[in-house]
Amino acid sequence: MRTVRTLTAGMLAAAAALTVTGTALADTPSASPSTRSTSAGQEAAPTEAGTGFRTAAAFRPGQKATADASTGDYLYWVVPVDAQQRLTVQAAVTLPEAKSRHGASTWQLDVYDGLRRRQACAYGTQTRAAAPEAATVELSCTLRTVRAGAEQWANDPLPGSYYVRLTVVDVPEEDLGLPIRAAVEASVHEAGGAYAVDGAVSTPLVPATVTGSLREPEDGWSGGWWSDRWIWTAAGGVLGALAGILGYSLTRGSGRPSRVPPRA
Repeated sequence: MRTVRTLTAGMLAAAAALTVTGTALADTPSASPSTRSTSAGQEAAPTEAGTGFRTAAAFRPGQKATADASTGDYLYWVVPVDAQQRLTVQAAVTLPEAKSRHGASTWQLDVYDGLRRRQACAYGTQTRAAAPEAATVELSCTLRTVRAGAEQWANDPLPGSYYVRLTVVDVPEEDLGLPIRAAVEASVHEAGGAYAVDGAVSTPLVPATVTGSLREPEDGWSGGWWSDRWIWTAAGGVLGALAGILGYSLTRGSGRPSRVPPRA
Protein backbone atom coordinates (compact mmCIF):
# COMPACT_ATOMS: atom_id res chain seq x y z
CA MET A 1 0.00 0.00 0.00
CA ARG A 2 2.99 2.28 0.51
CA THR A 3 3.63 2.09 -3.24
CA VAL A 4 0.01 3.01 -4.00
CA ARG A 5 0.15 6.00 -1.66
CA THR A 6 3.42 7.13 -3.20
CA LEU A 7 2.06 6.91 -6.75
CA THR A 8 -1.14 8.69 -5.77
CA ALA A 9 0.84 11.51 -4.19
CA GLY A 10 3.01 11.69 -7.31
CA MET A 11 -0.04 11.94 -9.59
CA LEU A 12 -1.52 14.75 -7.52
CA ALA A 13 1.79 16.61 -7.40
CA ALA A 14 2.28 16.26 -11.17
CA ALA A 15 -1.23 17.48 -11.90
CA ALA A 16 -0.76 20.48 -9.62
CA ALA A 17 2.62 21.33 -11.14
CA LEU A 18 1.31 21.13 -14.71
CA THR A 19 -1.70 23.24 -13.84
CA VAL A 20 0.49 25.97 -12.32
CA THR A 21 2.92 25.75 -15.23
CA GLY A 22 0.11 25.95 -17.77
CA THR A 23 -1.31 29.04 -16.12
CA ALA A 24 2.09 30.71 -15.99
CA LEU A 25 2.95 29.87 -19.60
CA ALA A 26 -0.46 30.92 -20.86
CA ASP A 27 -0.07 34.30 -19.19
CA THR A 28 3.53 34.89 -20.24
CA PRO A 29 3.41 35.23 -24.07
CA SER A 30 0.10 37.07 -24.22
CA ALA A 31 0.12 40.41 -22.51
CA SER A 32 -3.08 41.69 -20.98
CA PRO A 33 -4.77 44.79 -22.42
CA SER A 34 -3.35 46.89 -19.56
CA THR A 35 0.18 45.64 -20.31
CA ARG A 36 -0.24 46.29 -24.00
CA SER A 37 -1.45 49.76 -23.21
CA THR A 38 1.68 50.50 -21.16
CA SER A 39 4.01 49.17 -23.85
CA ALA A 40 2.13 50.91 -26.63
CA GLY A 41 2.49 54.17 -24.73
CA GLN A 42 6.13 54.23 -25.83
CA GLU A 43 4.98 54.93 -29.38
CA ALA A 44 3.03 58.00 -30.31
CA ALA A 45 -0.60 57.35 -31.18
CA PRO A 46 -1.72 58.84 -34.49
CA THR A 47 -3.45 62.22 -34.42
CA GLU A 48 -4.72 61.95 -37.98
CA ALA A 49 -6.85 59.41 -39.82
CA GLY A 50 -6.50 58.11 -43.33
CA THR A 51 -9.08 58.72 -46.02
CA GLY A 52 -9.01 55.16 -47.39
CA PHE A 53 -7.55 51.68 -46.89
CA ARG A 54 -4.22 52.62 -48.47
CA THR A 55 -3.70 55.64 -46.20
CA ALA A 56 -5.13 54.19 -42.96
CA ALA A 57 -3.34 55.48 -39.85
CA ALA A 58 -1.67 52.64 -37.90
CA PHE A 59 -1.99 52.22 -34.14
CA ARG A 60 -1.75 49.42 -31.58
CA PRO A 61 -4.19 47.96 -29.07
CA GLY A 62 -4.13 50.10 -25.94
CA GLN A 63 -3.56 53.35 -27.81
CA LYS A 64 -6.11 56.09 -28.46
CA ALA A 65 -6.00 57.34 -32.03
CA THR A 66 -7.55 60.76 -32.65
CA ALA A 67 -8.36 62.91 -35.63
CA ASP A 68 -9.92 66.28 -36.42
CA ALA A 69 -12.17 65.97 -39.43
CA SER A 70 -15.37 67.15 -41.06
CA THR A 71 -18.83 65.65 -40.99
CA GLY A 72 -19.11 63.36 -44.00
CA ASP A 73 -15.44 62.33 -44.09
CA TYR A 74 -14.49 58.64 -44.12
CA LEU A 75 -11.88 58.05 -41.42
CA TYR A 76 -9.61 54.98 -41.53
CA TRP A 77 -7.23 53.42 -39.01
CA VAL A 78 -5.49 50.04 -38.98
CA VAL A 79 -4.53 47.83 -36.01
CA PRO A 80 -2.71 44.44 -35.84
CA VAL A 81 -4.53 41.45 -34.31
CA ASP A 82 -3.02 38.00 -33.80
CA ALA A 83 -4.47 34.49 -33.58
CA GLN A 84 -6.59 33.61 -30.52
CA GLN A 85 -7.27 37.30 -29.82
CA ARG A 86 -10.68 38.93 -29.73
CA LEU A 87 -10.65 42.55 -30.90
CA THR A 88 -12.89 45.25 -29.45
CA VAL A 89 -12.94 48.69 -31.07
CA GLN A 90 -14.54 51.70 -29.40
CA ALA A 91 -15.10 55.04 -31.08
CA ALA A 92 -16.31 58.41 -29.80
CA VAL A 93 -17.25 61.38 -31.96
CA THR A 94 -17.41 64.88 -30.55
CA LEU A 95 -20.15 66.53 -32.58
CA PRO A 96 -20.40 70.15 -33.76
CA GLU A 97 -22.22 72.61 -31.53
CA ALA A 98 -25.93 71.90 -31.42
CA LYS A 99 -26.84 75.42 -32.57
CA SER A 100 -24.95 74.87 -35.82
CA ARG A 101 -26.65 71.58 -36.67
CA HIS A 102 -29.92 71.09 -38.52
CA GLY A 103 -31.06 67.72 -37.20
CA ALA A 104 -30.10 64.26 -35.98
CA SER A 105 -27.25 62.26 -37.44
CA THR A 106 -26.40 58.54 -37.60
CA TRP A 107 -22.84 57.27 -37.27
CA GLN A 108 -21.37 53.88 -38.11
CA LEU A 109 -18.23 51.93 -37.15
CA ASP A 110 -17.03 49.18 -39.54
CA VAL A 111 -14.12 46.75 -39.21
CA TYR A 112 -12.43 45.02 -42.16
CA ASP A 113 -9.71 42.37 -42.22
CA GLY A 114 -6.49 42.42 -44.25
CA LEU A 115 -8.38 41.21 -47.33
CA ARG A 116 -10.81 44.14 -46.89
CA ARG A 117 -13.62 41.77 -45.99
CA ARG A 118 -16.09 43.41 -43.68
CA GLN A 119 -16.22 41.51 -40.40
CA ALA A 120 -19.51 41.24 -38.53
CA CYS A 121 -19.60 42.44 -34.92
CA ALA A 122 -20.28 39.67 -32.42
CA TYR A 123 -21.71 42.31 -30.12
CA GLY A 124 -21.59 46.05 -29.55
CA THR A 125 -23.34 49.12 -30.93
CA GLN A 126 -22.01 49.48 -34.44
CA THR A 127 -24.51 52.11 -35.60
CA ARG A 128 -25.98 54.82 -33.41
CA ALA A 129 -28.13 57.90 -33.95
CA ALA A 130 -27.24 61.19 -32.30
CA ALA A 131 -30.03 63.55 -31.31
CA PRO A 132 -29.84 67.16 -32.56
CA GLU A 133 -28.79 68.33 -29.09
CA ALA A 134 -26.28 65.51 -28.40
CA ALA A 135 -22.67 66.51 -27.78
CA THR A 136 -21.06 63.14 -28.48
CA VAL A 137 -21.90 59.74 -29.92
CA GLU A 138 -20.18 56.49 -28.94
CA LEU A 139 -19.93 53.23 -30.85
CA SER A 140 -18.29 49.84 -30.32
CA CYS A 141 -17.67 46.58 -32.15
CA THR A 142 -16.32 43.28 -30.82
CA LEU A 143 -15.27 40.77 -33.46
CA ARG A 144 -15.21 37.01 -33.26
CA THR A 145 -11.97 35.50 -31.98
CA VAL A 146 -9.23 35.53 -34.62
CA ARG A 147 -8.34 32.03 -35.84
CA ALA A 148 -4.90 30.84 -36.88
CA GLY A 149 -6.35 29.26 -40.03
CA ALA A 150 -9.63 28.69 -41.83
CA GLU A 151 -11.13 27.13 -44.95
CA GLN A 152 -10.91 29.20 -48.14
CA TRP A 153 -14.68 29.57 -48.33
CA ALA A 154 -15.00 30.77 -44.74
CA ASN A 155 -15.14 34.40 -43.64
CA ASP A 156 -13.45 33.70 -40.32
CA PRO A 157 -11.22 36.50 -38.98
CA LEU A 158 -7.54 35.65 -39.53
CA PRO A 159 -4.30 37.14 -38.14
CA GLY A 160 -3.20 40.39 -39.73
CA SER A 161 -4.23 44.00 -40.17
CA TYR A 162 -7.72 45.11 -39.21
CA TYR A 163 -9.08 48.32 -40.69
CA VAL A 164 -11.39 50.54 -38.68
CA ARG A 165 -13.68 52.89 -40.61
CA LEU A 166 -15.77 55.59 -38.98
CA THR A 167 -18.24 57.81 -40.82
CA VAL A 168 -21.67 59.38 -40.73
CA VAL A 169 -24.29 57.50 -42.74
CA ASP A 170 -27.28 59.82 -42.31
CA VAL A 171 -27.09 63.57 -41.72
CA PRO A 172 -28.86 66.70 -43.01
CA GLU A 173 -27.12 67.96 -46.12
CA GLU A 174 -26.59 71.35 -44.50
CA ASP A 175 -24.45 69.73 -41.78
CA LEU A 176 -21.93 68.18 -44.15
CA GLY A 177 -18.52 69.75 -43.59
CA LEU A 178 -19.09 70.79 -39.98
CA PRO A 179 -16.03 70.08 -37.80
CA ILE A 180 -15.88 66.97 -35.60
CA ARG A 181 -13.27 65.26 -33.45
CA ALA A 182 -12.99 61.46 -33.48
CA ALA A 183 -11.23 59.13 -31.04
CA VAL A 184 -10.74 55.39 -31.56
CA GLU A 185 -9.40 52.79 -29.12
CA ALA A 186 -8.75 49.07 -29.56
CA SER A 187 -8.27 46.32 -27.00
CA VAL A 188 -7.65 42.59 -27.37
CA HIS A 189 -8.69 39.69 -25.16
CA GLU A 190 -6.57 36.54 -25.21
CA ALA A 191 -9.00 33.68 -25.82
CA GLY A 192 -6.53 30.81 -25.30
CA GLY A 193 -6.55 27.25 -26.58
CA ALA A 194 -10.32 26.96 -26.66
CA TYR A 195 -10.14 28.64 -30.08
CA ALA A 196 -6.95 26.96 -31.32
CA VAL A 197 -7.10 25.12 -34.63
CA ASP A 198 -4.83 22.64 -36.39
CA GLY A 199 -3.04 24.65 -39.05
CA ALA A 200 -2.33 28.29 -39.71
CA VAL A 201 -2.08 30.77 -42.54
CA SER A 202 1.45 30.94 -43.99
CA THR A 203 1.70 34.70 -43.42
CA PRO A 204 -0.54 37.24 -41.64
CA LEU A 205 -2.92 39.22 -43.81
CA VAL A 206 -0.91 42.43 -43.83
CA PRO A 207 -1.11 44.45 -47.07
CA ALA A 208 2.16 45.88 -48.33
CA THR A 209 0.67 49.37 -48.22
CA VAL A 210 0.66 49.27 -44.41
CA THR A 211 4.17 50.42 -43.59
CA GLY A 212 6.16 51.00 -40.44
CA SER A 213 6.79 49.16 -37.17
CA LEU A 214 3.07 49.05 -36.39
CA ARG A 215 2.52 46.32 -38.98
CA GLU A 216 2.74 43.57 -36.35
CA PRO A 217 1.75 43.11 -32.69
CA GLU A 218 4.03 44.23 -29.89
CA ASP A 219 5.45 40.72 -29.35
CA GLY A 220 5.37 39.67 -33.03
CA TRP A 221 3.11 37.26 -34.88
CA SER A 222 2.65 33.99 -33.06
CA GLY A 223 1.22 32.29 -36.15
CA GLY A 224 -1.06 30.35 -33.86
CA TRP A 225 1.61 27.82 -32.85
CA TRP A 226 1.21 28.33 -29.10
CA SER A 227 -1.87 27.09 -27.28
CA ASP A 228 -2.60 26.12 -23.70
CA ARG A 229 -3.94 22.88 -25.21
CA TRP A 230 -0.29 21.81 -25.27
CA ILE A 231 -0.16 22.02 -21.47
CA TRP A 232 -3.33 20.00 -20.95
CA THR A 233 -2.25 17.43 -23.52
CA ALA A 234 1.04 16.96 -21.67
CA ALA A 235 -0.79 16.83 -18.34
CA GLY A 236 -3.14 14.17 -19.69
CA GLY A 237 -0.20 12.11 -20.93
CA VAL A 238 1.63 12.26 -17.60
CA LEU A 239 -1.47 11.46 -15.58
CA GLY A 240 -2.33 8.60 -17.94
CA ALA A 241 1.13 7.11 -17.50
CA LEU A 242 0.93 7.43 -13.73
CA ALA A 243 -2.53 5.86 -13.74
CA GLY A 244 -1.17 2.93 -15.74
CA ILE A 245 1.63 2.41 -13.24
CA LEU A 246 -0.82 2.64 -10.37
CA GLY A 247 -3.17 0.13 -11.99
CA TYR A 248 -0.32 -2.29 -12.61
CA SER A 249 0.85 -2.07 -9.01
CA LEU A 250 -2.68 -2.80 -7.78
CA THR A 251 -3.30 -5.78 -10.05
CA ARG A 252 0.03 -7.56 -9.71
CA GLY A 253 -0.38 -8.03 -5.96
CA SER A 254 2.50 -8.23 -3.53
CA GLY A 255 4.67 -10.24 -5.90
CA ARG A 256 4.91 -13.24 -3.54
CA PRO A 257 3.24 -16.63 -4.28
CA SER A 258 0.01 -17.25 -2.46
CA ARG A 259 -0.05 -19.86 0.26
CA VAL A 260 -1.48 -23.29 -0.60
CA PRO A 261 -3.76 -24.63 2.13
CA PRO A 262 -2.55 -27.89 3.63
CA ARG A 263 -4.24 -31.10 2.51
CA ALA A 264 -6.71 -32.71 4.89
